[in-house]
Amino acid sequence: MSADLILYNIGELFCPIDNNEPLRGQAMNTAKIMHNAYIAIKAGKIQAIGEGEVPESLISNETQKRDLSGLTVTPGLIDSHTHLVHGGSRENEFSMKLNGVSYLDILAAGGGILSTVNATKTSTFDELYTKAKKSLDTMLIHGTTTVEAKSGYGLEWETEEKQLKVAKKLNEDHPVEVVSTFMGAHAIPTQLKENPEEFIKELTEFMIPEVSKHSLAEFCDVFCEHGVFSVEQTRTILKCAKENNLKIKIHADEIVSLGGAELAAEMGAHSAEHLMAASDEGISLMAKNNVIANLLPGTTFSLMKTSYADARKMIENNLAVALSTDYNPGSCPTENIQLIMQLGSLAMKMSPIEVFNAVTINGAHSLGRGHETGSFEVGKNADIVVFDAPNIDYILYHFGVNHVKEVYKNGNLVVQDRRVI
Repeated sequence: MSADLILYNIGELFCPIDNNEPLRGQAMNTAKIMHNAYIAIKAGKIQAIGEGEVPESLISNETQKRDLSGLTVTPGLIDSHTHLVHGGSRENEFSMKLNGVSYLDILAAGGGILSTVNATKTSTFDELYTKAKKSLDTMLIHGTTTVEAKSGYGLEWETEEKQLKVAKKLNEDHPVEVVSTFMGAHAIPTQLKENPEEFIKELTEFMIPEVSKHSLAEFCDVFCEHGVFSVEQTRTILKCAKENNLKIKIHADEIVSLGGAELAAEMGAHSAEHLMAASDEGISLMAKNNVIANLLPGTTFSLMKTSYADARKMIENNLAVALSTDYNPGSCPTENIQLIMQLGSLAMKMSPIEVFNAVTINGAHSLGRGHETGSFEVGKNADIVVFDAPNIDYILYHFGVNHVKEVYKNGNLVVQDRRVI
């Protein structure tokens, strides 16, 4: 059967190895790399891939063909940890950060998450939608075709619901697939600071059941950190989420080694996020329980810290690693996943193959999408990025610029010459 579209003469085609599970340990540094390659697309799906001449059986008079000579092609990039929908921004805290005021001290003074909570509460649905759509456009231009979007800037139902509905509408309207995560447990509301159990009761007895009942999110996440939610409080919230058929994630051991990685392993979390302060025991337990380590080097960079998550130790201990932007208005205000990939190599010493596996096949599995995207298997979605670069090494070596030339989502050209079309 002839293809609808054939991309051919591809200079370098990066093909993650799909074994129906994320790549772990040494396997993260493996991939099939083709030259003078082609991809055939039919009805938005991968129909065939190969090297050399395109088989005549794939070509008809109706087949569109695109010559990608000298260019590099990868699966669509997957940003599996963002706080996409929010009001306002926090550049007013920038000078405080430059003067050494810590993230937790800013939060304690009513800034940080609590500042964005106020801005999000006072923003209308349309204002949040317009702001988030602009960010999605920027992500798409940089090669992101699937993104996770967390709520968590409401800390009460009306605003949390508004955030989740904005994300749902964006998923319907925008080329980028938006996967929603409920993160009502992002901070403790100021008025309940002395009575956090009351807020946990509200989360578990009302908010989480409502999210599940109305299919507003697929995942539930909790900020398990000193001064926010303890390990025991996090366990209670995530247990409720699982009982309500939500998959679970954990913001774990970002600043303090609290035991979040160990809890992620105990609870069977899909992924644990951040992990800059994860213990050796936590890393080992995550590996044994198949929890993906979702690392966010942009946050360490933005907070002007040196404590990057130890990607090398994690990979050597047989963990599956993903990389994400953590796009948010405070600790990592960037939508550029290529910058994060470059930090993955330059700051965390990941090889180019490990980096690209982290933002394709492993990112897909961290969002439960490994069966439909993240690699070039026949039948998967034709989510494709064309880089104006000779190879994947060049994309990480030549940092700080956007190398994307074209992006295809479900076989449709959605970015051309770094512009959304």
